[in-house]
Amino acid sequence: FVGLAGLENDIVTTDKRTFCQGWFSLKGDDHKYRDWKIRGHGTTTLEKAIIESCDVYFYDLSLHLGIDAMSDYLSHFGLGKKTGIDLPGELSGILPSSHWKRQKKGLPWYTGETLISGIGQGYNLTTPLQLASATATLASRGLHSRPHLVKTLGSSLNSESAPMALEQEDRHKIASDEHWEYMIEAMVKTVHSIHGTARSISKGVPFKIAGKTGTAQVFGIKQDEKYVKEDIAERLRDHALFIAFAPADKPEIAVAVIVENGGSGGSVAAPVARKIIDQYMASKQSS
Repeated sequence: FVGLAGLENDIVTTDKRTFCQGWFSLKGDDHKYRDWKIRGHGTTTLEKAIIESCDVYFYDLSLHLGIDAMSDYLSHFGLGKKTGIDLPGELSGILPSSHWKRQKKGLPWYTGETLISGIGQGYNLTTPLQLASATATLASRGLHSRPHLVKTLGSSLNSESAPMALEQEDRHKIASDEHWEYMIEAMVKTVHSIHGTARSISKGVPFKIAGKTGTAQVFGIKQDEKYVKEDIAERLRDHALFIAFAPADKPEIAVAVIVENGGSGGSVAAPVARKIIDQYMASKQSS
């Protein structure tokens, strides 16, 4: 989503390259914003950043995009607001901006917060349903549908029932056709290319899956320390995330998986999503 924001706001192009040495720093500040890959990804395009999940590329993109433009763009995918699902108690999450922080915290926004917001950390709070809904909007190239649990409506007085109609909004002009296709192809390569962070789930799948891995940090570690899973209490380990839709060319299902304290999105959350997608496809064939 942040990649699309960069493209649509002319911050990056499909050809722009950033060098990733494993960390990023702001001018005049010795704090290092680290990439998950200690030695870095080398010269990186947006496509490579998505496929290999390069944090440094998105730190740089977010710095030039700015938090308010980022927040405004991501709101088009329904982040920071309730989806309107037919369930009580839904939370809206948090899509931070400089205005939000001033209003809620009484504090100014800092540039470092923009960097970590660009990889979904910091003040960002998103529900799995919001992620799935945003993924569905991406899969349909901007068409947003309100999610429902109810499949049919009927009466206890007779046996008649009617399917629950999808409430679709008008297709938003969130991105150009070129940028939609570029982003979706990068997500397909995340699953089906040799360097993709979700390549482990591509084996034996008879169709293309578009996906993106992620992690949500539970607590911060010191600058001179390394994240070693075995040395960290389970409740403090990273959450594993994965979003996907399939088939990539004619989407039918969008999935968001969060495995609390699971660690790696590619090795932990993505296989769960693959099972969900497989079950959906199998149920279609049997019916």
